[in-house]
Amino acid sequence: MEKFNIVEGLAVPLDRPNVDTDAIIPKQFLKSIQRTGFGPNLFDEWRYLDQGEPGIDNSKRPLNPEFVLNAPRYQGARILLARENFGCGSSREHAVWALLDHGLRVVIAPSFADIFFNNCFKNGVLPIVLEAERVEQLFQATEATPGYALSVDLPSQLIRTPDQGEIAFEVDAFRKDCLVRGLDDIGLTLQHADAIRDFEHAHRQAAPWLFEKQD
Repeated sequence: MEKFNIVEGLAVPLDRPNVDTDAIIPKQFLKSIQRTGFGPNLFDEWRYLDQGEPGIDNSKRPLNPEFVLNAPRYQGARILLARENFGCGSSREHAVWALLDHGLRVVIAPSFADIFFNNCFKNGVLPIVLEAERVEQLFQATEATPGYALSVDLPSQLIRTPDQGEIAFEVDAFRKDCLVRGLDDIGLTLQHADAIRDFEHAHRQAAPWLFEKQD
């Protein structure tokens, strides 16, 4: 998992509450268990004017000019502004994979669905909870100012705005450490690789019959 320290980039405002995971990545794209390749189908039903299916060349599909992620001014955005209860619905981890594959490393919202919130940390995306009034201020600034960019400093737990303002945010210390060090669940387990090998060796010595080949 890529380490997360300071992420700087354009903010894109998705002005919809209760965005569920089926909207983030529709069910027909869940056949793959690879973590990459989902970016072109992020918000597929809102992003395109036709029906999306796996294997379609997305570069030839008609874009919805009214959808915010298609606006030229938000291309390359790394920070998503969202409304309350973002990521509700099913527990599909693909939703986070799609955000990450699109290039989004931060989601800022007043609240998140619990499972989606947890999945973000496991995949290198930082979900930040701020008061609704503060999120609204960021929405207004982003919409009013083309090129509005934020700097999200995870070690300092600060969001820096273009006008030199700073917004503090809370994050669980353990999850913060994992993101900063780039450790997902597998990475955390491998931190104890020596202890695991020692246990396996001792167990083989203590109960060798468990490891005998059966005819």
